[in-house]
Amino acid sequence: MTEREALDAMLAVVREHDLDALVVRVGSSTYELVARADATTVVANVPAAAEAPSPAPAAAGPGPAIAANAKKVTAPIIGVFYRSAAPGAESFVELGDRVEVGQVLCILEAMKLMNEITSDYAGVVRRVLPENGALVSLGEEMFWIEP
Repeated sequence: MTEREALDAMLAVVREHDLDALVVRVGSSTYELVARADATTVVANVPAAAEAPSPAPAAAGPGPAIAANAKKVTAPIIGVFYRSAAPGAESFVELGDRVEVGQVLCILEAMKLMNEITSDYAGVVRRVLPENGALVSLGEEMFWIEP
């Protein structure tokens, strides 16, 4: 996918969901799309030096093989993924933690609202896929839970 195609896809998300703004990080680049009242959209590539300090990496990456019966928790909305309730606070869950149905796994921030995402499954957290502070898309896998 070319950069132009990626920007067009992001613009389609902004328009489809009637968003005021969308911030997307791709590698070391950050794109901020802001919708204006006159129906135009401004796209800015924010230089890395202007960004806030990068968040600590989430416990993801290559790991042991996951059982075929592992349940995948996906993002129910587009939002910024946070592992804890506040910066510096303890994460809701860590790799290897046992979770119960209804237990908070993370927060997704969307349009300045903090949405607690709870587990639909009981089991052990085997993977945490997004990095803390990363933008996740609707349906994107966030956790793998093994019963």
